[in-house]
Amino acid sequence: MSEEARQHCTMVAAFDGWNDACSASTNVIRHLLNVYESHEIGSIPGDGFYDYQMSRPMLCHVQGRRRIIWPSTKIYRVQIDDTHTLLLEMGPEPNYHWSDFCRRSIHWAEDDEAEAIITLGAMFADCPHTRPLPIDDLAGDQPKTDTDGHSGPIGIPTVLDALATQDGYSTESIWVSVPQYLGSDECAQGTLQLLQRLSAMLGVHLDEGELPRKAAEWKAQAGMLLRCNDDLANYVHRLEMDVDQAQVDEPAAEELVREAEDYLRSMGNKGPSLSE
Repeated sequence: MSEEARQHCTMVAAFDGWNDACSASTNVIRHLLNVYESHEIGSIPGDGFYDYQMSRPMLCHVQGRRRIIWPSTKIYRVQIDDTHTLLLEMGPEPNYHWSDFCRRSIHWAEDDEAEAIITLGAMFADCPHTRPLPIDDLAGDQPKTDTDGHSGPIGIPTVLDALATQDGYSTESIWVSVPQYLGSDECAQGTLQLLQRLSAMLGVHLDEGELPRKAAEWKAQAGMLLRCNDDLANYVHRLEMDVDQAQVDEPAAEELVREAEDYLRSMGNKGPSLSE
């Protein structure tokens, strides 16, 4: 089979709960399931992994009969195009036995010969809705952004990334920050930006469907909230100034580094670069 026709399979995982502010990350999975033909290929049962007082079973009625739906993690296969397949994993973040849970997730990736595992997440932050939302990319256990040196609580995506990396997988983790002042309503802008970054990472166009329209509506609703609350409007204005100043300062700092390196070279300094 030629390289052009070779199938590429990637697992993409997102989990409800602590890692999923405003449902921005799990809604990427829901969106892909809506716009592409998908097939459920398996699940990780909840027994042993979930506290049912935290993730409660649901009661529903089907054709007049009662049915209990237990919390579980579902695995779906989606064919994006002739050469790209996605395994989509979605469910509540487990309460117990994270290592065992992640091993089962990796088992599904192995069965479908996935080449990489990408986890998605969303967090609350002090960021304005009027600017592109901050996106952080993490490759394996090596941060690419200012999250370097983070110490503190982690979620199941970080554990899955770490164990998959140990097993030799190429791993990435994409996180979007969403404005905490807007509460916990769904953030379509965060979902759209995660989808766009995922698309660029995979090197394949992912159908955005109704997400751009929903993101525009989200921004419009946030704008209405600010017009009704002067204190909130002033707070967002300060956040905007911080973001804009940071964008101005970044190229200036890079220029200073270049000038210092040029000076050291002119003095015959053979030491390491300042940018290293």
